[in-house]
Amino acid sequence: MATEQYAAERYDIVAVASSAGGIHGLGVLLSALGTDFPVPVLIVQHLDPRHRTVIADVLARRMSLPVKLAEDGEHAEPGVVYVAPPDRHLLVGPEGALSLSRTGLVHFLRPSADLLFESVAGAYGPRAIACVLTGTGSDGAMGVDAVKARGGTVIAQDPETAEFKGMPEAAVGTGAVDFVLPLEEIAAVVRGLVEIKRQ
Repeated sequence: MATEQYAAERYDIVAVASSAGGIHGLGVLLSALGTDFPVPVLIVQHLDPRHRTVIADVLARRMSLPVKLAEDGEHAEPGVVYVAPPDRHLLVGPEGALSLSRTGLVHFLRPSADLLFESVAGAYGPRAIACVLTGTGSDGAMGVDAVKARGGTVIAQDPETAEFKGMPEAAVGTGAVDFVLPLEEIAAVVRGLVEIKRQ
């Protein structure tokens, strides 16, 4: 029981969703997390599946954390950023086991932020942070509800400051968002939450 109680008192994963405008948004957020970020970061960024993606390379050039496309069956390591490959849903299980899936589109999308967030909620409960950045549409809104329902923490980019406000506006509209912040302030809050709970 003591270990379960301890586990709920710290954050062990951060999941981020973005779409249109997201490469810039992710660059700002991830570059400000620092070199010693102590938990894995999982990302769904909507990409055109017809083009070989260079998102991991683009993001890696902007930050000090290692960035890679997620691989099926690998284990999410602290301080590593895992990006869902084009046309694959990214899911996480207990203890950070990553899986990729070609199951049906969700809201016409694959990868789906909703599926990532729902898997994070199921595997990590109150130890999860979910973050919704700029993007069109409403992907992520159902997922942030799931994260909040399991005791996790939800952050949304302030829709008024987002390049595209659809996704953050839909997230805020659920009532499940704990922090609504300008893009430049999100990393400091994420770091603060993760580090406070580790002291």
